[in-house]
Amino acid sequence: MPQTPTLVAMFDSSSFHRNLYQSKEESCSELYYQDNNLLSGSLEALIQHLVPNVDYYPDRTYIFTFLLSSRLFIHPSELMARVCHVCMEQQRLNEPGLDKSQVRKIAPKILQLLTEWTETFPYDFRDERMMRNLKDTAHRITNGDEMYRKNVQQIIQNLIRKLASLTQYEELITKINAQSTDRMTVLKTKPQSIQRDIITVCSDPYTVAQQLTHIELERLSYIGPEEFVQAFVQKDPLDNNEQNCYSDRKKPRNLEAYVEWFNRLSYLVATEICMPVKKKHRARMIEFFIDVARECFNIGNFNSLMAIISGMNMSPVSRLKKTWAKVKTAKFDILEHQMDPSSNFYNYRTALRGAAQRSLTAHSNREKIVIPFCSLLIKDIYFLNEGCTSRLPNGHVNFEKFWELAKQVSEFMTWKQVECPFEKDRKILHYVLTAPIFSEDALYLASYESEGPENHIEKDRWKTLRSALLGRA
Repeated sequence: MPQTPTLVAMFDSSSFHRNLYQSKEESCSELYYQDNNLLSGSLEALIQHLVPNVDYYPDRTYIFTFLLSSRLFIHPSELMARVCHVCMEQQRLNEPGLDKSQVRKIAPKILQLLTEWTETFPYDFRDERMMRNLKDTAHRITNGDEMYRKNVQQIIQNLIRKLASLTQYEELITKINAQSTDRMTVLKTKPQSIQRDIITVCSDPYTVAQQLTHIELERLSYIGPEEFVQAFVQKDPLDNNEQNCYSDRKKPRNLEAYVEWFNRLSYLVATEICMPVKKKHRARMIEFFIDVARECFNIGNFNSLMAIISGMNMSPVSRLKKTWAKVKTAKFDILEHQMDPSSNFYNYRTALRGAAQRSLTAHSNREKIVIPFCSLLIKDIYFLNEGCTSRLPNGHVNFEKFWELAKQVSEFMTWKQVECPFEKDRKILHYVLTAPIFSEDALYLASYESEGPENHIEKDRWKTLRSALLGRA
């Protein structure tokens, strides 16, 4: 069988939705095109456009874009019920004495649509209504035909496997978070238990960068594309149902967990730098993390790179002037320049495009790695959503906006599927994920203890923190 091009390749094609609709009669005035590109349509017409018939199957880019964006207007379980209804009506599958040959013309296409839905948006099916609708739709469309029973079983088994894997992952994250304690609490109760720092665990920056990449790719792999959209779900003004689309279902929190990981890494970096008593040890730690950050950049792991730079730029770290005076900062200056936020992160975006281009022509998983700076990706999608209306004045869905949204998310979908080529080092992974870290107040206190306050404001804060955290005047 010919290989299906990736979604991102299809979106990148200059004519990616030129000929989507040639094979389906478009007498419906509820869809609006310009130069053969679908720009808007009523929700009902867009749903009809999703449903295959004997002579038509929707393009993959349309399926992905509609399933991604439709949740802003309709709950996925209701959408599936509507898809089933439209299909039954169009093909008259409800009629008694239905010819099996008619079923066999349409059933494979509907099963293919259900396969794409369950593979790309499996988390929709954590909702019991969705799972019921899936089984019901598959049964009704195939009319109980034994020929398709194995196909349906395969779809459901694959889906259950994915959902079980998600549950396992969520339990693991909960367990890791429970193990990660506040460093100040540990210092007070068992100071001897945290004699180690990251350099004693692993002194090779490249190996540490590889292990950070392991964490990044694992956490990326569990983020569903819909998580970028569901954050924007609000009540649709044209929907009379009082319930928010997502108020009653268990939403995945993998994107939130990923942002929390970024914050943890930043605080871990700051903690490791502020912790040593001696200036030369702090300077050595800064230089170590500069080297780790550089290796992350070379790998294409921009998220860890930015987390490390953020940690080193936190005020408790940046105020350590005597420490920084001992650091060779040339490499750090280059990295900061790459991640400079001016001109809307122009330098970073250029580097990201280069990494993405390398990934497209890569021959190994090592060259395929692209881990974007996640907070900026979320921000880009947020501003795309806020900057364009989802509904046009005539009530149509603004599909032009959703093509752009899907294009951004589809690129991410390609990057998150890369398997990490580096060997796991469980000792490093355990340390990075569970080593106790300082709170912001504790970081300031450690910083003042290392290099004393420079003005009255800092002196007052130091006294307050010593009293609050150490019980000293």
